[in-house]
Amino acid sequence: MLKQVLDIWELLDSARVTGADVRDFLRARGAGDDEVAVTRIEGAAGGTDFLRVVVPGTAGRRAGGPAPTLGVIGRLGGIGARPAVAGMVSDADGAIVVLAVATKLLDMRRAGDRLTGDVVMTTHVCPCAPIEPHEPVPFMGAPVDMATMNAHEVRPEMEAVLSVDTTKGNRVINARGFAISPTVKEGWILRVSEDLLDVMALTTGEPPRVFPVTTQDITPYGNGVYHLNSILQPACATAAPVVGVAVTTVTPVPGPATGASHEVDVAAAARFVLEAARGYGLGRVSFYDSEEFARLVGLYGSMRHLQQAGPRPL
Repeated sequence: MLKQVLDIWELLDSARVTGADVRDFLRARGAGDDEVAVTRIEGAAGGTDFLRVVVPGTAGRRAGGPAPTLGVIGRLGGIGARPAVAGMVSDADGAIVVLAVATKLLDMRRAGDRLTGDVVMTTHVCPCAPIEPHEPVPFMGAPVDMATMNAHEVRPEMEAVLSVDTTKGNRVINARGFAISPTVKEGWILRVSEDLLDVMALTTGEPPRVFPVTTQDITPYGNGVYHLNSILQPACATAAPVVGVAVTTVTPVPGPATGASHEVDVAAAARFVLEAARGYGLGRVSFYDSEEFARLVGLYGSMRHLQQAGPRPL
């Protein structure tokens, strides 16, 4: 996976890179015309190119098969903070992971290997994103609002979601590499997936790491409360189970910092995503226990109001 990470790294490390450049790169690696889509969206703070990449599986929904579809979202404000900062920033890690996974899946297909289920990958490419104040270190902003990002990155065909995001600007995750979150579904913070813990242990050769999630982290942006970052914002826009995959560091690192990304850590997160996708399509990796979830809702009611920006209806 490291080769694919480096290929994407070099592609994105440009003040002039566009979504069309990424589309052309993926087509050169074997993606079909209907497997890569680019949508340009302009916002109050500039514009960005949203990308959607679909790599069909041997028994996935696109082929009329029973294998479920995994969604992989690369969360970020931008890959660059130009003109304030020259170069690619730490915040780019989420996009790099997702696009490296897409590249690897295409390389595998060309070599004769395909996963069982479809994998739908989304992210956006913005080399000129704004910087926002945040504690304990500054964050990267985005040229469009969170509702727009969710509308383009959270797809209805995603039956489970891995949301990948640089998560270095905090004091609650103190390890270099990556960590996963508990599963979040319809406002509920559920137990950590044992299957995903197994995948993490196998792909890293180390004990799995889990980062803490609070209720306010899974509420929509713009409600005036503190959020760890945007890693779990996709959970506000889908009923599918969502797990965050956080690229982490020992000390707090600002999102707009350059020279602060670690290729090997990014590759480790990408390998985890690939193996989770493999197991999910085969039915060997589950994000949550559906019977236990139904019991929780039956006992304590729906928590879907936490997915809403406004107050709970009376």
